[in-house]
Amino acid sequence: MNKLKPLIGNSVVNQIAFVVHDIESASEAFAKLLGIPKPEWFLTGSQDISQVVFKGEPSAARSKLVFINTPSVQIELIEPNGDPSTMREFLDTVGEGIHHIAFDVDHMQDQLTTLEEHGFPVLQTGEFTSSNGRYAYVDTLDVHKTLVELLEREEPQTNSSHQPAEESEIQPLLGTDTITQIAIVVHDIESASDAYCKLFGIEKPSIITAGPSEITKIEFQGKPTEAKAKFMFIKTPLIELELIEPDDDSQSIWKDHLDTKGEGVHHIAFVVKNIQDKIDVLEQMGYPLIQKGYFWNGKGEYAYMDTTSTYKVIIELLEKYED
Repeated sequence: MNKLKPLIGNSVVNQIAFVVHDIESASEAFAKLLGIPKPEWFLTGSQDISQVVFKGEPSAARSKLVFINTPSVQIELIEPNGDPSTMREFLDTVGEGIHHIAFDVDHMQDQLTTLEEHGFPVLQTGEFTSSNGRYAYVDTLDVHKTLVELLEREEPQTNSSHQPAEESEIQPLLGTDTITQIAIVVHDIESASDAYCKLFGIEKPSIITAGPSEITKIEFQGKPTEAKAKFMFIKTPLIELELIEPDDDSQSIWKDHLDTKGEGVHHIAFVVKNIQDKIDVLEQMGYPLIQKGYFWNGKGEYAYMDTTSTYKVIIELLEKYED
């Protein structure tokens, strides 16, 4: 029996959040990607309602928010105002992109105390605007390469706004609306995996190395490369977390990210059918193919598409072969 316990009480990553400059255009783009009507944003409450505290000081920070429920995780889009907040700081220093992953908790203060004891201080707290509850952002950036948000709800979250893709009149751009994976590029996969396995309360999975080039047949920016790297796939209830440590001696999309942007979230992934058709669709929309190849074991293929201009993250297409 697994006696390990998640650091914050559970291992359910139920939300990934993007900070953006323009929530209108971001909402329209994600609606097209997922095959849903464009969602409307709402403005968080003033300080007397939201009670935002950032780095120990009250703040008048407000944000335009959109929540999009998918079959796996919820997507949150955030356009912050100019007042001090972790979202404003992220936008000003890092730029648009994935700001945090989130977990629901039952006793937030207990979990915050636990996290503080493990070296993860609180960055920002506040109260919900559209429902009863509260949130806290915790500074896990150095160790987990992204921030962690805790959500304490006074009523259960519903997924009523999600309509199955097959029942919708609007079809997802990629033929699916399910995000299956979020991936993080790191310098040291051993330490990063230790941190995440402790957070999730699980045994460490095996590290996988890149397969031989005669199987993987990888091309980066149109040129063959071995693209050596170490990988770890960590299963959580709703989404898979992939950790990637690229090798310094061979070119790859992962090494390029580490060299130019440093450690952090690299891509989100969708499992698709007829991958070449999906590549063609995205390229025709102005999103070029960056890297493609076959799985380390030859049981599927992948393609990374440069969708960052619109979706603020690289999208990976995965096609798994039937056994």
